[in-house]
Amino acid sequence: MKIANALTLTGSVLVAALFTACKADGESTGLEYSPQMYHSVAYEPLTQIQDESQGTWLSTREDGKGEFFNSNINNPHGMNMREPVENTVPRNKQGYLPYRLKTFELEQAALVKNPVPSSDEVLAQGEALYLQYCNACHGKGGEGDGKAGEVIGGVANLKGGAYVGLPEGHIFHVITKGKGRMGAHGSQIPAESRWKIVHYVKQVIQGQPVAAAAATTEEAQVTPAN
Repeated sequence: MKIANALTLTGSVLVAALFTACKADGESTGLEYSPQMYHSVAYEPLTQIQDESQGTWLSTREDGKGEFFNSNINNPHGMNMREPVENTVPRNKQGYLPYRLKTFELEQAALVKNPVPSSDEVLAQGEALYLQYCNACHGKGGEGDGKAGEVIGGVANLKGGAYVGLPEGHIFHVITKGKGRMGAHGSQIPAESRWKIVHYVKQVIQGQPVAAAAATTEEAQVTPAN
């Protein structure tokens, strides 16, 4: 019994000592179990770590190489990233080209047709997106009376004047690039979601009929939609 108690006491002391040793305190950063699980080394797209021993001071991988060796040796040019095939242009999953119109190119943007077919489901999604991103300034009914709009002033009343006649491509462009006091939302809202907001603004808020059918395949090949 005494031996068992002694072993239990010894084990408790060792466990306590272990946890104390792992604790970060003062100048000590403590110890971590499997540090590579917490501090993964990201691939650098334009360079490669070609020395397979880099990071062996930290740990070695199952293949025996250093923890920092993270290169795809099969990629050319000393880069982890593969460049697009020569003379090709990347498209999104719907097959549309990147949206490359500049902020000031509103006239060209106005010619762009909405590639997302309208439906009750799309309008419902457009409403949810509008309330999430647009309501604060433009208000629920689009009259420029949102809480933020009341503070900053000068917010467009989407139901009034020339705004009712704006083409869908114009509205999409302004959401994407911004205009006047409105900031750009292209980095916050995916392209398809922006087009759904356009449907909601035109058909529900402005009460306009559904615009011409979605862009044909030929049009989609030259229509910016990202």
